[in-house]
Amino acid sequence: MSHANAELIERFYQAFQQLDGETMAGCYAEDVRFSDPVFTDLRGRAAGDMWRMLCARAKDFSLTFDGVEADERQGRARWVATYLFSQTGNTVVNQIEAHFVFRDGKIVEHHDRFDLWRWAGQALGIKGLLLGWAPPVQKAIRQQAAKGLAAFQQGR
Repeated sequence: MSHANAELIERFYQAFQQLDGETMAGCYAEDVRFSDPVFTDLRGRAAGDMWRMLCARAKDFSLTFDGVEADERQGRARWVATYLFSQTGNTVVNQIEAHFVFRDGKIVEHHDRFDLWRWAGQALGIKGLLLGWAPPVQKAIRQQAAKGLAAFQQGR
């Protein structure tokens, strides 16, 4: 029998498979903290809005997940997202390790890890492959993502 928090992780990724950002956001506590190599520190509603944005804009999207483990306090999962990066038309296959902290049946911390250089090579093509390791390029990726999230939030 799986732990309730493992079921929460499964619900989160099943919602992502259906591009249901509202259900994903509903798995989060109001004061959630999210981080990954692109969105380095999102808190509260911004974390849910990121998933809403990604779901709304997804093209040729699929997701698999496995390795779900959880106890009363923390959990983890592995997931792979395959999608079309709209800015270049390139297909990205992103492999991610997720770590969670829970409180009162909700996700209060969510940290995703993936290789940003590898992502940049797929998403941006030769430029990303050659320069995706460089701090200025990674900073530009983060700034562009933050700008996209801000524009999405303005349009809500």
